[in-house]
Amino acid sequence: MLKVMSVIVPILVLLLIVLPLVKVFKGKVSALSAKRRIILHVVMFFTLLVGVTVAAPIAFAAGEEAAQAASDSGMAKGLGYLAAAIATGLSALGAGIAVAAAAPAAIGAISENPKNFGKSLIFVALGEGVAIYGLLISILILNTL
Repeated sequence: MLKVMSVIVPILVLLLIVLPLVKVFKGKVSALSAKRRIILHVVMFFTLLVGVTVAAPIAFAAGEEAAQAASDSGMAKGLGYLAAAIATGLSALGAGIAVAAAAPAAIGAISENPKNFGKSLIFVALGEGVAIYGLLISILILNTL
């Protein structure tokens, strides 16, 4: 029962979070309807968050032996590796978006006035700092495994 719930609950949570926004991203709803869907999405997310934090200790209190067996089998290490990968990947994606916005602006500023090179370089480097911080977090996660 615990194994089935550990598969079904995350899928259900993911569907409940994503489904209100499908038509918004496809562009098939008006702006007012999109605003309502986004509000529904936020309310549903926080409702699920509160529900999981309240119900999880009750539901999994009886399964402490199963949790101990799962952590011994390497599930905790697997989730740790997954967390490190997500931290690195999403921070690199964010850094790419930041540099994609800052670098053309920096090139334009330098072409107008070459004295702006130092200031422009700082803004591009700040975007790259996001990736470095994500890599640092993933190294810290890997050190605890």
